[in-house]
Amino acid sequence: MSSPTQDTTTQYPNAKRTRPEGAKKHIIAYVFSLILTFISFAIVMAGELTNSFVYTLLVVLAILQVFIQMTFWMHMKDRGHTFAIIAILTGCLFVITFIIMAVFWTWW
Repeated sequence: MSSPTQDTTTQYPNAKRTRPEGAKKHIIAYVFSLILTFISFAIVMAGELTNSFVYTLLVVLAILQVFIQMTFWMHMKDRGHTFAIIAILTGCLFVITFIIMAVFWTWW
């Protein structure tokens, strides 16, 4: 039996050493998410912009927010998440297709 202070590289020579991610990236992602949320509220509360521009800008900010959430909080940037990424992209493709179909169905 090995002692708790023994280095794992001597026990498992082929094991890869991984560094803990740390809180720095998470704090940066959290602050960036707060900034995007603040910008969204500021745009809506300003009331001086046209509705179509506000809607477009809010959708762009929401897409950025989703990207940040998926990358940092759901760890989609790490290896081994290929199936999850493919499933999410497929779901997005279906949603976009349904939205386009609904728009064409209601307008024409």
